[in-house]
Amino acid sequence: MEQKNDKVGEYLVHHLDSLLFDELSEEYLKKAEMTDILKGVPIPFKTTEITGGATSTLMIASNMAYVIGCDRNFKYRDNYLAYIAKCFPHDFEKPLLNEGVKAAQDKDPETACIWFRAALQIAPDSQDALFLYARACKDAYENGDGEDYVGTFKAESLRMFERLTILHPDFDQGYYFLGYGYLNLGLYTKAKLTFDEFMRISKEGELRAEIAEVLDKLADPCRIESGINDITAGRYDRGVMVLEPYTRDEKFNTYWPMWYYLGIAYKEGGNPAEAEKHLLTCLRYSPSNTDAMNELAELYEDAGDGVKAKKYRDKIQLVEQNRELDRQEREKENAEETAKDGLQ
Repeated sequence: MEQKNDKVGEYLVHHLDSLLFDELSEEYLKKAEMTDILKGVPIPFKTTEITGGATSTLMIASNMAYVIGCDRNFKYRDNYLAYIAKCFPHDFEKPLLNEGVKAAQDKDPETACIWFRAALQIAPDSQDALFLYARACKDAYENGDGEDYVGTFKAESLRMFERLTILHPDFDQGYYFLGYGYLNLGLYTKAKLTFDEFMRISKEGELRAEIAEVLDKLADPCRIESGINDITAGRYDRGVMVLEPYTRDEKFNTYWPMWYYLGIAYKEGGNPAEAEKHLLTCLRYSPSNTDAMNELAELYEDAGDGVKAKKYRDKIQLVEQNRELDRQEREKENAEETAKDGLQ
C-alpha cells in the first residue's frame, strides 16, 4: 500500500484506542464470500459489540470507515475499502457524512474530521465531503491548542477549500471560506481574487454585501502586499516607493512584515542606516523575529560592530532554544494525554 502524507492523522490516530480488533470466523467469511478480502485481516469492533449483540455488515463497514478516517495509512486500509465497496457499492459515503455532521453539531471537530476523511476515501471528489471536511478542520484549529496542532489543521482546511474550488468551481461557499482562509494568513491578493470569484457566481444577498465590505477594505493591504512582492523580486526602489507611505499610516504601521521588507530593501540598496531603523522597528512589533535579528547582525558585522552583532546572534540562539523547549514540552504533554486516554 502506498504511504500517504498524513499530518492530520497523527492527531486523530489516538481515537483508535476506543476500538478492539478481532478476526472473523472462516465460516462467516465463506458465507459472506469475503475470504479473499478479509482472511487474516483484523476487524474493528467497539467494546459493546465484542461483548454482545449480532454482527452486521453495516456495523463492520462503519467501523472500518472510522479506522481509515483516523489513519489513512492503516495497514489493512485497502482490504477495508474493498469490503465496503463489495457490500455497499453505492453512496456509502452519505451515512458517514451524517455521522460527521452529528459530531460537528456536538462540538467534536476531531470526530467529525474522522468521518469526513473516511467519506473522502470512498468518494474523493464529493463536494459535500470536501466542504464538510474543510469546515471541520477549520473548527479544529479554531478550538485547538498548540502551534503545531493549529498549523496542521489550518493547512489542511486551506488545502481542502482549494481542492473544492478546483473540482466544484460553481460552488460559491468554497470561495467564501477559502477567501477568509487566505485573509487569515495575510495573503491579501489571493483573498481578493477569491472573493472576486465568489461575487461573480454567488446569488446570496447577505453574503454578497458582507464580502463587498471586505473587498473595500482589501485595497490597501493588497497594495502593501504588492510592495513586499516587489522587494522579494529585487525591485527595491519600487517596493520602497509603495511601502514607505504606509509607515506613517496608523492603520498599517504596526504590520511587522512591512518594516522587515523595507529593512531588506534598504540593506540591499546600500543604505545601512535606514535598514537598521526599519529592522529595529520590525522587532518592536515582532520581538522574536529571528530573520530580522539575523539581518541586523549582518549589518553590524559589515560595519565592524562586533558587540552589537554578537548581541543579536545571542538573541537568535536564545529564541531558538526557547522554541525547542516549547516543542519538547508540547510533545511531552501530547504523550501524557495519549497515555491518559489509553488508561480510560
